[in-house]
Amino acid sequence: MELHSFSHGYGQITYHIVLVPKYRYSIFYNKRIKKDCELIFSNICTKNGYKIHAMEVVNNHVHLFLEFHPSNSLSEVIQYLKGGSSYRLFKLHPDLKKQYWGGSLWSNGKFYRSVGNVTADTIKHYIKESQGKPSEESRLHRFMRSEQRRLDDF
Repeated sequence: MELHSFSHGYGQITYHIVLVPKYRYSIFYNKRIKKDCELIFSNICTKNGYKIHAMEVVNNHVHLFLEFHPSNSLSEVIQYLKGGSSYRLFKLHPDLKKQYWGGSLWSNGKFYRSVGNVTADTIKHYIKESQGKPSEESRLHRFMRSEQRRLDDF
């Protein structure tokens, strides 16, 4: 995955998102519902400019690995995914309304984790050591190690 240039920034926003049907029913064992769900998510992502790096629909949940523009919030993306897919799946499969008589297909919860090409340790090292000036803590540590004081340590 590469970084992208935006109007006032440079970077990437990628998330691993897991959505679970209400009551964790295994509705996607039905091959037709599973296929329709995949197509619906693909359509929603294309329409909204989200890029799907990977998608897996298993019996009782959906994994999505998405990239989207920084002007979109994660909450907004999940709202479009859940709301749009729920509405369309209910239209295509009216029998689902019997199982989900309350009107909502997806559970209230969600799992999400940001994903990138570097580890947290790499970022910490970059921030602490790579900015040209040693941090106050590393200067103090150097001062404590050396017996001799330098003029710029005062």
